[in-house]
Amino acid sequence: MQKIKNLIFILLFTSTFFSCSEYQKVLNKGNVQDQYKMATKMYEAQKYSKAIQLFEKITPKYRGKPQMERIQYMVAQSHYNTKQYSLAAYYFDKFVKNYPKSSKVEEAAYLSAYSYYKASPRFSLDQKDTNEALNALQNFIFKYPTSSKVADANKTIKELTFKLEKKAFEIAKQYYRISDYISAVTAFDNFIADYLGSSLKEDAMYYKFKAAYELGINSYIVKKEERIKNALKAEERLDKNFPKSKYLEETKKLKENLNNQLNSVIALKTNTNGL
Repeated sequence: MQKIKNLIFILLFTSTFFSCSEYQKVLNKGNVQDQYKMATKMYEAQKYSKAIQLFEKITPKYRGKPQMERIQYMVAQSHYNTKQYSLAAYYFDKFVKNYPKSSKVEEAAYLSAYSYYKASPRFSLDQKDTNEALNALQNFIFKYPTSSKVADANKTIKELTFKLEKKAFEIAKQYYRISDYISAVTAFDNFIADYLGSSLKEDAMYYKFKAAYELGINSYIVKKEERIKNALKAEERLDKNFPKSKYLEETKKLKENLNNQLNSVIALKTNTNGL
């Protein structure tokens, strides 16, 4: 039994060795036809990295020829299957532009958008690929409204939009954390205006109120009345939009303190003017 296992191992090793030797020979010394055949063979065997190396060599020689349509598609798929998503998006997009009448153009358009989605990083990083993905997915839905991929595209758009919301929200919240309350109020105002239906709207309105509260309570006397009134308006909007807010108990206490502070400021102004 052990002899049979050893024999199988030797045969597999020998086959792999000669296969690699053949690949290297074609890669380095083969003519363009042999390299095309080997690239296709590697692609069909799902050896995408090896296929890419060969496609890179033959692409200049097939430019403008009928085979180029198939080559471009396989190049894009090879990058996609090796998780080089930014490159995959580029090559699928290039395929769509170069071969608009291809039977694979709809699939390529979707995979271009989906590749941008796969390249999209976590919310805290630069969101260039996220925006590219959103544009590509929206264009796909516009161009292929009856596609079976529309439902998936809409689901992906929702996920990507939330990622942008989360980034904008965390930037605004960071201003609050470092006690830059003026910037926090502005950033949360922008967030609420830009993402009207966001699931983070309640949190954004709460932190805007908290920032406005801190700004009002800790202001110099000349700005205190105006800023306290602004904070009270922020609380009013929060209460109007979320009358059963999870922050209700806290905001009621803060509102009470603001009103007490406001009454003190008005009383001080009245006394000062009376003098």
